[in-house]
Amino acid sequence: MSVIRHRRLLVPAAAAAAAIGLVLTGCTGDAAPEASSDADCTDYEDYGTFESGAEVSIYGTISDTEADLLNESWADFESCTGIDIVYEPSKEFETQINVRAQGGNPPDIAIFPQPGLFADLATAGYLKPAPESVAANVTEFWSEDWQNYATVDGTLYGAPLMASIKGYVWYSPSTFEENGWEVPTTLDELTTLTSSIAESGTKPWCVGFASGDATGWPGTDWVEDFVLRQSGPDVYDQWVTHEIPFNDPAIAQAFDAVGAFIKNPDNVNGGLGDVNSIATTEFADAGLPVLDGSCAMHHQASFYEGFWGDGVTVAPDGDVWAFLLPGEEEGAAAVTGGGEIVAAFNESDEITAVQTYLSSDLWANNRVSLGGVISANSGLDPANASSELLSTSIGILQDPETTFRFDASDLMPGAVGVGSFFKGMVDWIGGKSTTDTLDFIEGTWPQ
Repeated sequence: MSVIRHRRLLVPAAAAAAAIGLVLTGCTGDAAPEASSDADCTDYEDYGTFESGAEVSIYGTISDTEADLLNESWADFESCTGIDIVYEPSKEFETQINVRAQGGNPPDIAIFPQPGLFADLATAGYLKPAPESVAANVTEFWSEDWQNYATVDGTLYGAPLMASIKGYVWYSPSTFEENGWEVPTTLDELTTLTSSIAESGTKPWCVGFASGDATGWPGTDWVEDFVLRQSGPDVYDQWVTHEIPFNDPAIAQAFDAVGAFIKNPDNVNGGLGDVNSIATTEFADAGLPVLDGSCAMHHQASFYEGFWGDGVTVAPDGDVWAFLLPGEEEGAAAVTGGGEIVAAFNESDEITAVQTYLSSDLWANNRVSLGGVISANSGLDPANASSELLSTSIGILQDPETTFRFDASDLMPGAVGVGSFFKGMVDWIGGKSTTDTLDFIEGTWPQ
């Protein structure tokens, strides 16, 4: 059973007065809409009620089925508070959010998939500091690492939302058992396992970098995982902030370590082609050869669970399962991941109510219960996750011993993070040397 704690919304005096006025007088303005018949409004009482027509716009990248589930996650909140949340998804978010902010037509709230972009807009003065109630939620429910991603120059501007864990290695439990292969607990053991699989005649890895305009990003995930595991969080942070250059020896070490796995023709690209096929293989399809034994392992984030297709059982004894890319030492608890930051361009009582709900444990449990996603919110009950893997992932994120670092490319300046880093990975997997690749990326870092 889920145990959900709630933080009281600090409703401004004006909102409180408006709510009282609605109760006392039925002839001043329109009454707040009634909650839907199946909505239990007990959990939403502290958010207040608002006059008919209260509307909050939200802009983000979450689309298609995920957007439908996002709308469902706040449906009861809308019914109980009277606030109409109008969500607009966009695949051009990264460009258009800047255009809209600079043009004086921003949404009330934006869901940023990249802390770097979020920080740029906060620094430029477009975002509003987080209200007191949001700050209280962030302090209660989010670790210091996550709090820092929502803080710019000492000011909290937003709150984390969902999360994903990167660095999972997907495999077939039955294939491993049949061949006597064991899940590795260190990077050295992973190297040994890779060699053993190759010697058996099976390609150890299947890899795909293709993703439209973002081709190359799966390669950046490989490198980020190795920087964190080989050199530690301090070097990782220095790399992200350019305190060390992109062509620092620690980064070269990570590239070469990744290359030993996926630039070796003996190791890739199971069921898909040779090394050159990596750049043109769609990331969504790259792991599927694991299912027929054409390859043994696939490196991809927790969200890849949704790409295996209908009828595929994801479980320790199922068709496919995953282990975390291990560290230099057994038991090393360091993971990379992604997520979103929610921040506001405008201020109003209803905007504060929506921000506070989205930063709460109530929203986190509501959304995760709908399936397919996780959050690092400490008030989230892992039992609400839609699969064993996602429940395990939540436990990893909530573990105080876990060292979590946000996806480096999402933290870097856009010219590098979603520009030269992506392109550099494609050139590198195509045969360009590590030295030349790192020198190229370093040369694009904004001065």
